[in-house]
Amino acid sequence: MTHVATLVCDPARPVLSRDLLQRAGGALTSEAGRRQRPPRWLAQNISADIFFEPGPAVDAKAIADRVRAALDHAAVDVIVQKAGGRRKKLLLADMDSTMIGQECLDELAAEIGEKAYVAAITERAMRGEIAFEPALRERVALLKGIDRATVNRVIAGKITLTPGGRELVQTMRANGAHTVLVSGGFSVFTSIIGTKIGFHEHRANELLYGEDGRLAGLVAEPILGKDAKRAALEQLRKTHGLSAAETLAVGDGANDLAMLEAAGLGIAFHAKPKVAAAAHARIDHGDLTALLYAQGFRREDFVTEEPEQEREAILQRSPQ
Repeated sequence: MTHVATLVCDPARPVLSRDLLQRAGGALTSEAGRRQRPPRWLAQNISADIFFEPGPAVDAKAIADRVRAALDHAAVDVIVQKAGGRRKKLLLADMDSTMIGQECLDELAAEIGEKAYVAAITERAMRGEIAFEPALRERVALLKGIDRATVNRVIAGKITLTPGGRELVQTMRANGAHTVLVSGGFSVFTSIIGTKIGFHEHRANELLYGEDGRLAGLVAEPILGKDAKRAALEQLRKTHGLSAAETLAVGDGANDLAMLEAAGLGIAFHAKPKVAAAAHARIDHGDLTALLYAQGFRREDFVTEEPEQEREAILQRSPQ
């Protein structure tokens, strides 16, 4: 079979039933394909693969939409792709609202009573309604005068990791993939978050500090935005000798779109509507382990902790 439809739901709400799999199989037979294999569970009631042979015209996103409709829009995600080459060798992941549950600038702004204003700008930028770079400069300008202790307090007290993130990164690493946290946010956050999750490396913007050790209200130029994220993916895959098809990218905002489109599999994760519509696939219900199921990993294949020697190496590489 040349194609596979992966169904996955939120592990905290395991709603994927045999009935839903039968409905999905019916949609694949009647709408998109001629033949298929029986579903294969990747995790009982959480994720399953259905391998199928499509008709002559293959539109993966349209097939996924038809399967979702057949499920009566149950809280189940559907990823349709070619069955070959599912295991990726390079992962690029956005940070804010993807690998973590917050927008870091919004949380910093909350410390000076400006969260509502800054969050509104963030939302418009992530929806693609305004350009990312000037929106970032405007938000950073409002943070002028915040000291390092406040930044550290926000990181320690307000930032939470998205469920499934460590499993995603550690499992891909254990299977030979290179993993990179690439953010339009700031290295003061990515250096710590990247280490906690276990990424090989991180790339982000730099907040500038004044001589008094407080934020200067400025960001180092050039800004790492939409084009830079795509350029990072292309540079990294060339460095590691990979084809575009061997790459996976995940993000939620408009500044992730170029990166998602350039990847072999670009996944919109609980994303803004424009991003969800344009990406190769979308995750609206599952956590980040959905990206492992999309690659054909079973639940028992997941890795959650890196070897001790690898952990020490990561800590030594991380900025203090």
